Amino acid sequence: MKKHKKLKITVGILCLLLIIAIPLCYYLIYISYNHLTVNTYDIKSQKIENSRGENIKFVVVGDLHDNTFNDNDDKLVQTIKAQNPDFIIADGDVLNDDSKNPDIAMSFIKRLVKIAPVYYALGNHELEYMQNQKSEDLLDEIKSTGAILLEQKYKDIKVKGVPVRIGGMYGYAFDPNGTTKKADMSDGIYDFLKDFENTSSYKIMMSHRPDSFIFGEASKAWDIDLVVSSHDHGGQVVFPFLGGFYGGDQGYFPEYIHGLYNKDKMKILISSGLGSNKQKLPRFNNVPEVMVVNLSK
Repeated sequence: MKKHKKLKITVGILCLLLIIAIPLCYYLIYISYNHLTVNTYDIKSQKIENSRGENIKFVVVGDLHDNTFNDNDDKLVQTIKAQNPDFIIADGDVLNDDSKNPDIAMSFIKRLVKIAPVYYALGNHELEYMQNQKSEDLLDEIKSTGAILLEQKYKDIKVKGVPVRIGGMYGYAFDPNGTTKKADMSDGIYDFLKDFENTSSYKIMMSHRPDSFIFGEASKAWDIDLVVSSHDHGGQVVFPFLGGFYGGDQGYFPEYIHGLYNKDKMKILISSGLGSNKQKLPRFNNVPEVMVVNLSK
């Protein structure tokens, strides 16, 4: 009798835990695609100096993956507008490689351009989308929104009197051996980076994958003030106390996954993004992020 009683209690506890766990898991998945958070990062540099002592503010968004926030994407645009940014960085994967068309992504970018200048970097999904379509028409679509597309290119601007150079590149900033020998690096990247770093302006590099700069000697070799990345979705699944589960080339429980890092000569800022495409695991306990950066002296 005692054994039967203990068994009933055990089964009852397991059933109760299951009743609690199922809606909790659903909730943690739901908020990971529909609830927005705004995270602010303050970065100081002696290069950010103007007569009024004003900060430069910009917003970083990435990895939208056609997410429309339960058909209420207006709250995303309004959240970004409320930050009153000087410019906006769209750091790739705004659409999916298997999107039927780029309409959702391009509509989003068109609305951002009305808020502030938008600088767009390609992600792996933009590149794969063009491969699937056997066409580079997407590049013209991006440009037609009014956004400034930067792929192995840069733009020199002045923000509140402060000179800023913004560049973008998808490739790795190192060769297969982890070094930065020109002969072994991908076509054009060495020359682009040497040209990019040759300025006294504050230098921001849009690099969809943080992997492009965290491996090898890249963070020691290149004179870049700030690398801005997304790509890894904050680890996709975020465990309490353990953090993000998986991060691209970094593998499981990656070190560089979300937030601001000091690495050798540069700072690396990584957004957890706004959505995800079809993956083995859904985003979990991982709220979509609008990242706000304040640059000051």
